Amino acid sequence: MTTPTASAETARQETTARWRAVAAATGPADRTAAEEGVRLAYRLAGLPEPERVVWAGSPREGAALAARLTAEGTAGPSVRDAVRTRPWDAARTRVLDRLGPAGWAEHWALTGAQLWDTTVGLTGRIRTGVVEALAGKENGENDEQAVRLVLLDAVLGQHDAAWLAAFDGQDGADALAGITAVARAAGWWWPYEKAVVICERPVELHRDEAGRLDRSDGPALAYPDGFALYAWHGMPVPAEFLAELAELTPRRIQEEENAELRRVMLEHYGYDRFLKESGAEPVHRDETGVLWRIELEGDEPLVMVEVVNSTPEPDGTHRTYWLRVPPHTWTAREGVAWTFGLEESEYAPKRET
Repeated sequence: MTTPTASAETARQETTARWRAVAAATGPADRTAAEEGVRLAYRLAGLPEPERVVWAGSPREGAALAARLTAEGTAGPSVRDAVRTRPWDAARTRVLDRLGPAGWAEHWALTGAQLWDTTVGLTGRIRTGVVEALAGKENGENDEQAVRLVLLDAVLGQHDAAWLAAFDGQDGADALAGITAVARAAGWWWPYEKAVVICERPVELHRDEAGRLDRSDGPALAYPDGFALYAWHGMPVPAEFLAELAELTPRRIQEEENAELRRVMLEHYGYDRFLKESGAEPVHRDETGVLWRIELEGDEPLVMVEVVNSTPEPDGTHRTYWLRVPPHTWTAREGVAWTFGLEESEYAPKRET
């Protein structure tokens, strides 16, 4: 295996950055480019071009349309294997043969792996949202199994960015030119023998620093037809739940029965503020700080150490920090020691900073 040159490394970084932008793209699809990409994908697979192209406002509507067209018999069988899976496998085999296992692992680490976690996490959330939205609708026509089966026919468009980044510019990538063109222009799509359903891209996408869906005042992911997902640092939450966050009180937080939602409330409200306003009492204090504890029904206790920075700020004040520690903590020193990965007996700082 040859060592990649600096220019090759730069090229891979630029390729990955382009595909990261594709995966995160919002706004109207380029319908002309997407439809041309679909037709090219069919031709490259040796198939006749589809007779009909239908546009959908989101994966929810796309899955519903695909289910209806296949039930009516007007779409024909799925050709996903021909237009996506087989050329995909062939491209991967050629790259693997050229680079070898170690070279492929390195190449993947610098390209597709950079996008994998965020795209896979996002597509998983979209699939779950589609199933929840469609299962049981229309007098039971769309049962959960049927919705999941139609989702297996989908090509992920822009959300196939991780794999497409790895194949971009590689030998054999020409066979992927069609699905690459669709990915750059649109969202998910369903390829059938006679018809294709193509989805618009999202109109909004909000993530936290870790790449997880995250927004406190609206949908974290929204499509033009109204399909939307709500999340707080990656955790799914109901839309109406977010509306409550602006008017939270300690009592409302304590009354929340769902432990996961209560944690979201605490993060939004602020652990230190909650402790101060909820009537919590300090359970221990020493020279390291003050240990606070409050019991939460159906969840582990909230235990935090209040510490004061010994180094003054430019204005002469001393900043207070709140450190969340394990629920089994019973002394302030034990809690501070835990934040350094030490046992209480091992924590003996020579100078506080």
